[in-house]
Amino acid sequence: MALNCGIVGLPNVGKSTIFSALTSAPAEAANYPFCTINPNVGIVDVPDARLKKLSEIFKPKKTIHATTEFVDIAGLVKGASQGEGLGNQFLSHIREVGVIAHVVRCFEDPDIVHVANKVDPEADMDVINVELALADLSSVEKKRERALRAMKVQAKDQQKQAEIALAVLDKLTAVLQEGKPARSVPLSEDELAAVADAFLITLKPQLYVCNVDEEGMRNGNKYVEIVKARAKAEGSEAVVICGKFEAELADLESEEERLEFLGEIGLSESGLAALIHAAYRLLGLRTFFTAGEDECRAWTIHAGDTAPKAAGVIHTDFEKGFIKAETYGYEDILSYGSEAKIKEAGKYRIEGKEYVVRDGDVMFFKFNV
Repeated sequence: MALNCGIVGLPNVGKSTIFSALTSAPAEAANYPFCTINPNVGIVDVPDARLKKLSEIFKPKKTIHATTEFVDIAGLVKGASQGEGLGNQFLSHIREVGVIAHVVRCFEDPDIVHVANKVDPEADMDVINVELALADLSSVEKKRERALRAMKVQAKDQQKQAEIALAVLDKLTAVLQEGKPARSVPLSEDELAAVADAFLITLKPQLYVCNVDEEGMRNGNKYVEIVKARAKAEGSEAVVICGKFEAELADLESEEERLEFLGEIGLSESGLAALIHAAYRLLGLRTFFTAGEDECRAWTIHAGDTAPKAAGVIHTDFEKGFIKAETYGYEDILSYGSEAKIKEAGKYRIEGKEYVVRDGDVMFFKFNV
């Protein structure tokens, strides 16, 4: 799975404004459909209070955050799966991301054009979800044709694979025809592998982003509740963001100013931080740390990665010549205040090649190449 998050939605729902605030780099944003033709790509720091605390303890020369990638994809419209509004081009961009952040307009503003001339989050969600499902239905039909040909002319083992694929495609066709996502069908790893080359968009994890005005940020609104209810029913997540507010927040120079600005409306974390964390989780990513006087750094791994894999994120030689990992949990440094006291308490561990790294581990690797 690609390790990035694509921002999608109807035109003029605030995707590019949110992307600009995320990356603190201006994306083209204007009050007309299809402003964003080519996708904008930005690398975003993952906010992590744990890294800040480690830096306060170790006082390093450098502090480096983990990062993730966001892609701002042009607005889709009804008929996108048939090529409307450059839909085929934009759908191909969505196929290349790992997670979908579906931005939904949850504010009223007569000065900002809505493609349907009304604010209706549920209808907007249906348009995007149905178009993605129809695009996948086309991909399923093409995959079915290939599988049927394989059943006739390929070797026995390939025929068996095609047979498995056809059974999965039958399941997927039934839900896609109803406009529902492929991810709503429980599939085993073998079944997923059988249809992997269909590159289905709706198999990707999806979260909803409620774009509200400043009043909605403070007090919520009926539109947000509609989106949250829909997300819950789909087993998904919904985060609330005020694109305008986040853009203003991103313009502030210091973290202290940003925290004060957030505090004025009773928030401890920005909506963008919530979005970044949600995307990071849905991508199946986790964080471990290295800490010392030179540098405190957050490193990104996949959930379930072993110590050698984590070592390889730092340098391939670390993985090739892995000997052991010295490690302790972030909670341990909070409790004891120093590595020396962690060792005195018997919480400093030596782990081998089979150790599965935990989110929040602080690690030091021994290797020999």
